[in-house]
Amino acid sequence: MNLTGPTSQSIISQRTRLHYVDWGNPDKPPLILLHGGRDHARSWDWTAMQLREDWHVICPDLRGHGDSEWNMSGDYPITGYVYDLAQLVHQLGLAPVTIVAHSLGGNIALRFTGLYPDQVRRLVAIEGLGPSPAMQEKRLEVSFDERMRRWIHDKRAAAARLPKRYASFEEAYARMMEANTYLSAEQGHHLTLHAVMRNEDGSYSWKFDPYVHVWPTIDLPYEEIETLWGQIDCPTRLIYGQDSWASNPEEDGRIRFFRNASVSSYEKAGHWVHHDQFDRFIAELQEFL
Repeated sequence: MNLTGPTSQSIISQRTRLHYVDWGNPDKPPLILLHGGRDHARSWDWTAMQLREDWHVICPDLRGHGDSEWNMSGDYPITGYVYDLAQLVHQLGLAPVTIVAHSLGGNIALRFTGLYPDQVRRLVAIEGLGPSPAMQEKRLEVSFDERMRRWIHDKRAAAARLPKRYASFEEAYARMMEANTYLSAEQGHHLTLHAVMRNEDGSYSWKFDPYVHVWPTIDLPYEEIETLWGQIDCPTRLIYGQDSWASNPEEDGRIRFFRNASVSSYEKAGHWVHHDQFDRFIAELQEFL
């Protein structure tokens, strides 16, 4: 048989079973592909297929996402995600590892690399720096106690809200295509296929925990996050789409916190640059890595 797909594996972190897919070639250098919020490990399949011959590609599902377990508390602090990544690297003996990460995954990978600069060989973060300085300032205009009250309100609302159910796969697929108009039909179908689960009544729901919509109020101070960025030693590439909501660090000034980073900007690409301009992304990735 010619088996071309990845194998499903798992580790335990913080008493939670976390799923990952392993594309084989364990004798090759390790490469982690880390997805973003409300996404899943199989969103990297096209990238993994291009890189699997030269790399030992591992794609984790973040806790509360994909085929990883949900937190019983419904709380998903980013420090917990960082710990999970540290456990993955530690348990599988991957250091020094190369990491390519998107959005929330990029935020996690940047913090991990700042904490353990000797464990990361190269890092690519696609729109992974989080909210722009302007967005951060606007958030801080609201007092801490008011932000906490809003968080409590949002958590209660999430508890009362049932997961969205779609009567058919086609309805879920249509929602996927609505969320990213740059996707091809093939991309949208594949992403939806691995993003949904079948309910007992035959309807479809997203695999991610609805509580991941509620971002924790308490996080590291911005100054400490910037300090972590400054501790990253390895060559780092920050990728941005020109049609995205995210702020380019060369334009907003955050690039100054990095010692060894460069920025790439993509035309006709939104937040999911690795889907929107796949061929150019892969060419850049292969050259950089």
